[in-house]
Amino acid sequence: MRIEIIKCLEDNFSYLLIDEEKNSACVIDPSEAAPIVNYIEKFNINLEFILNTHHHFDHIGGNKELKKKYNSKVIGFKKDENRIPEIDITLDDKEIWKKNKFEAKIYHIPGHTSGHICYHFFNQNILFTGDTLFSLGCGRIFEGTYDQMFSSLQLFKSFPENTKIYCGHEYTLKNSEFCIEHDKNNSALIKKIKSIKKKLEKGLPTVPSTIKEELDCNIFLRSKDVESFSKLRDLKDNF
Repeated sequence: MRIEIIKCLEDNFSYLLIDEEKNSACVIDPSEAAPIVNYIEKFNINLEFILNTHHHFDHIGGNKELKKKYNSKVIGFKKDENRIPEIDITLDDKEIWKKNKFEAKIYHIPGHTSGHICYHFFNQNILFTGDTLFSLGCGRIFEGTYDQMFSSLQLFKSFPENTKIYCGHEYTLKNSEFCIEHDKNNSALIKKIKSIKKKLEKGLPTVPSTIKEELDCNIFLRSKDVESFSKLRDLKDNF
């Protein structure tokens, strides 16, 4: 399975998961249809599935057009079936979804939204975290609570450290500025910031990250309790 990072809108990432033997694909969180269509038309790929992490428009904006054009099946969280457009397949917490070479375990990770999920493609050690865990950050709390978001972030600590993290936005540089302000002597973070800047200078995305990098550098994932986490989240909202 090959992953293509598709830049959408201003700073969104969508992801094409491609089964190269069958030349078929899933797309994660298509913010808009056009960049996805451009890629799959160029390489004559069959888009079978559309996987959504949550209902926000910048993650589901391409659902309708892509489904209509390719007859793809839309997948999302069971309790969000009324908020994800064109949904065909509903999944529950800790359910495993499998189709051909695509196989993922779903985890309910509320906080950013009440129905947010992530997709763990465990055979490839890959995790799509949407807007819950970013590289060096975490999502704003819109529908959930601090406790829920903190608990969702704790879940990520249970994955193998070499798990690759693919998140929903290119926020890494801005996130790094907040992290370093509150963690000035973190040598791993200082090193990562240099790497981030080099990638961006070359026009490359800063994802994927890994669980280990986030454990070492992400101030939200390093928070010891809900109280310290909530203080940082409030500060970040006004950063």
